Amino acid sequence: MIRDLTSAIAAAIAALAIAGSAAAQDQLLDPNTLRPSLDPARTVNGLAQTPPMGWNSWNKFGCNVNEQVVRDTVDAIASGGMKDAGYQYVVIDDCWHGTRDADGFIGEDRAKFPSGMKALADYVHAHGLKFGIYSDAGAKTCGGRPGSQGHEYQDAITYARWGVDYLKYDWCSTGIRNAEEAYALMADALRATGRPVLLSICEWGNNRPWEWASKIGNMWRTTGDIRDAWAGRVTYSLGVMDIVDRNEPLYPYAGPGHWNDPDMLEVGNGGLSDTEARAHFSLWAMMAAPLIAGNDVARMSEATRAILLNKEVIAVDQDPLGRQGRRVRDDGDQEIWSKPLADGSRAVLLLNRGAAPARVTMNWPEIGYTATTRAAVRDLWAHRDVGRVRARYAAVVPAHGATMLTVRP
Repeated sequence: MIRDLTSAIAAAIAALAIAGSAAAQDQLLDPNTLRPSLDPARTVNGLAQTPPMGWNSWNKFGCNVNEQVVRDTVDAIASGGMKDAGYQYVVIDDCWHGTRDADGFIGEDRAKFPSGMKALADYVHAHGLKFGIYSDAGAKTCGGRPGSQGHEYQDAITYARWGVDYLKYDWCSTGIRNAEEAYALMADALRATGRPVLLSICEWGNNRPWEWASKIGNMWRTTGDIRDAWAGRVTYSLGVMDIVDRNEPLYPYAGPGHWNDPDMLEVGNGGLSDTEARAHFSLWAMMAAPLIAGNDVARMSEATRAILLNKEVIAVDQDPLGRQGRRVRDDGDQEIWSKPLADGSRAVLLLNRGAAPARVTMNWPEIGYTATTRAAVRDLWAHRDVGRVRARYAAVVPAHGATMLTVRP
């Protein structure tokens, strides 16, 4: 087989040489001609013009997800204010899978999902929400269930029949597979069904998807998994601050329809204080990240609810300009972040990573205004207007905390 293929390529090159077409030879040998991201016929799917918002089962429930958990979550999102705040996708992560039938089509685990995925999707849609599901580009998912490798078009057809609106596509058990090819194949399979499906690329940033995935998926993980902690790495999982440091430099790659994904939110899962959780949520909003809640929303505390439902912070994340914010000053434990907004104003974050409260001062030129500008400042967590301020703004920021503002000339 390899000898035949080599001979065929050699014959093609020889034919081109006879024809005197050196440019054609170069094109044949150029590996970039095989890259799906460079195919001029590839177009964006038009979804996720602002960062997706919703809920995913993994951070709280892992492989213990089941139909009742999802139904309870749908009820809570629809009736508890989250839907009104913009959360719309309800995503079942790993471990929903049953087995493949004799023709290779995947089914759900009926012990966990006795009504079936179609009925569950109908329940989600009946509440005005969208339904998401999980698979993997390898032979098996990270939880050891059947992956989609070799079954991409079959699985896409199944998802379309069920009414899936969002696919999180993981990267376990992929061997030597090429990531760009694998994700493009599933993207093409989803498009071929005729159903609009948001594609969430989850290969942990190993293959630099921000460089090739803007016409393949709608969001791509930039790091290993998040852990429910302020900082520190455990195996492949990273604390909130570790993820921030890896995601922030990628700000030029984010925009409408294609977002850097620093992973799902840990707000409400118990590993962060309320102060840390507010900073976590603020940073995700500043980074124009998908806001995918990962807690038990049916049983969350009022403090957690107040964080996840802060519409002023959400508005920064969902700003239609679609610019990812970035650090404009780093003084070690204290940082200044800025994010341009569509109306010409700025969202600003005063971040204190230190273990003690600190006074943090932000100067207007750091965020693109002149020192003589008089600007209206609003505190998005205190929900109050500070007033019109000239040249700079300062605040005492709690340990592991953040002050989030809008600054409007």
